[in-house]
Amino acid sequence: MRVAEFDFDLPEELIALRPASPRDAARLLTVDASAEQPMRDRTMLDLPQLLPPDDALVFNDAKVIPAELEGMRTRDETEAHVSVTLIERLDDHRWQALARPAKRLKPGDRIIFGEGGNACLLGSLAATVEARGEEGEVTLAFDLAGAALDEAVKAQGAMPLPPYIASRRPADERDRYDYQTVFAREEGAVAAPTAGLHFTDRLMQALDARGLSRHFVTLHVGPGTFLPVRTADTADHVMHEEHGSITAETAHALNAVKARGGKIVAVGTTSLRLLESATDQHGKLSPFTGETRLFITPGYRFRFVDRLLTNFHLPRSTLFMLVAAFAGRDLMKRAYAHAIASHYRFYSYGDACLLSPAPPP
Repeated sequence: MRVAEFDFDLPEELIALRPASPRDAARLLTVDASAEQPMRDRTMLDLPQLLPPDDALVFNDAKVIPAELEGMRTRDETEAHVSVTLIERLDDHRWQALARPAKRLKPGDRIIFGEGGNACLLGSLAATVEARGEEGEVTLAFDLAGAALDEAVKAQGAMPLPPYIASRRPADERDRYDYQTVFAREEGAVAAPTAGLHFTDRLMQALDARGLSRHFVTLHVGPGTFLPVRTADTADHVMHEEHGSITAETAHALNAVKARGGKIVAVGTTSLRLLESATDQHGKLSPFTGETRLFITPGYRFRFVDRLLTNFHLPRSTLFMLVAAFAGRDLMKRAYAHAIASHYRFYSYGDACLLSPAPPP
């Protein structure tokens, strides 16, 4: 399909720079082609009453690490400022990272992050550049390893806000809370599963009272989730790879929900992609540990997920293509036009929509 078919214009003022407060006060647009009124304006607090009892919600419990680091590159007697975003841990002391500007780095360079020269005592951190790729990616070998490295990154790093927020304001201490779900527990993500940011303890208790079950999977979201598709045709796009896991206990519980007629509600596109990656052609979910680069575009046949709660996504992005596949491209374009006209807030800190699947062709 042509990528241009997934384009739309969004006024910049609708890009949310902070989340709703409280989180569950976010607006919620329901989108269902089979309903008499396909689009309805709600709030997240309405969610429990929009779902039948005995349905199951599936959350991504990935925990975002403060992966943005600022440092000084040293080479011979020269210095230059660089910013890096950690994107994938390679072993106990090495990370793959994106560097800005990458052209300032070459193998053998030293980078001192933070202040002071002693990483153990003063909280600063040092690394050597092992390799540099074509797209700004670098391999960093840190002087620290294991838990000591993790603690130093936490001390020196900032939350890796998406580019459309980071270009308008720096990350701050408030983002360490705002850009993390209340149920985050599996460290390693460098981007938040943003549909989960709307949930509070109060909303979780309301879901329980309604008789809805909660289940958790893990998909470590990478920075590629923010990138627009740069090819002219979707067939030429290479999806970024992300690591995920579903336990045997969770797979068994969710299969049981389906067997008794309940519906699976994926909270976020990350949960949906992981569930679909682990489901066979007969609709059975299996335990999963590994990498997925599932790229969902219109024409994909969904095997396991029945409804999707998600935020409003970037034009020409893989995520907008996914929601177009799930609820229908024409309907999603109308839904986004309605959201823009109604001043919904967009992207990671923005409002949400609850999607029902498009009817079969």
